[in-house]
Amino acid sequence: MKGFKEFIMRGNVIELAVAVIIGGAFTAIVTAVTDNLINPLIASFGSTEVGGLGFLLREGNDATFMDFGAIITAALNFLIIAAVVYFLIVAPMNKLNDAHKRRQGIDPDAVEPTETELLIEIRDLLQAERGNTTETGANNPRI
Repeated sequence: MKGFKEFIMRGNVIELAVAVIIGGAFTAIVTAVTDNLINPLIASFGSTEVGGLGFLLREGNDATFMDFGAIITAALNFLIIAAVVYFLIVAPMNKLNDAHKRRQGIDPDAVEPTETELLIEIRDLLQAERGNTTETGANNPRI
């Protein structure tokens, strides 16, 4: 149980769960908007014989209708839901995490030192401990 509790309490798992729940709930709203506003606009570009943006592979057989409007609608549904989840959940969580790091004295925008810079610093510290400070710093970048 302890391992499961640690897994559940991780920030990214909770964020993912909230995103899935909100995304699922928001899907009904987006579907209603696209079905009742966007689909009629897309369908208006179809011909008078065909009820939408697409074409029939076989005349008289509605099962052969290639409906491009439905594909465009599904893509719009995805983009709208992804934008809402990002702007209402992910972006605020990132701001909260940055604020939390700042309160702890960590600068989230600070540039991490490179591996070479860290190795040079370690070398300089070791040489300073030994009392050998003749070849330190940027004058001797060899490690």
